[in-house]
Amino acid sequence: MVRGDLTDQDVDAVVNAANSSLLGGGGVDGAVHRRGGPEILQECRRLRAERYPEGLPPGEAVATTAGRLPARWVIHTVGPVYAATVDRSGLLASCHRASLRVAQELGATSVAFPAISCGIYGYPLHLAAPVAIEAVQRAGADLDVRFVLFDEAAFDAFSSALAGPDRDR
Repeated sequence: MVRGDLTDQDVDAVVNAANSSLLGGGGVDGAVHRRGGPEILQECRRLRAERYPEGLPPGEAVATTAGRLPARWVIHTVGPVYAATVDRSGLLASCHRASLRVAQELGATSVAFPAISCGIYGYPLHLAAPVAIEAVQRAGADLDVRFVLFDEAAFDAFSSALAGPDRDR
């Protein structure tokens, strides 16, 4: 777990908290597309035309080149929009499992995740962090996995979740 910029990570694959259009947006998605350059958008357009004409469904993942990023690949996943009245933790966990599966299919040995769904999609950090960490741990993937958290609040939430519920004993 590190505090920093996902687009600076020297890993095989970075996970992009994408929107279903795959055509860029704000937050992590915008940063990945801006820093990675037009090669990423070009592959995303091809994916939309050939495989996902309605967009990438939440909980699934797909890979493209990383363009100008230090990584080799970008794994795009669409997290759920948070709703207090609906439990979408299964979809959030699926984003992590699917991303790890894609990373393994690519032959990646290292992958970096952001705090998926915790920006514009409104998922509270204290609820998302344990779901993300548990999904990665249970996946049992033989990969070097790192969570790259942009600010102190996200870093603290993920650190607390990693420590687990017995951390104060």
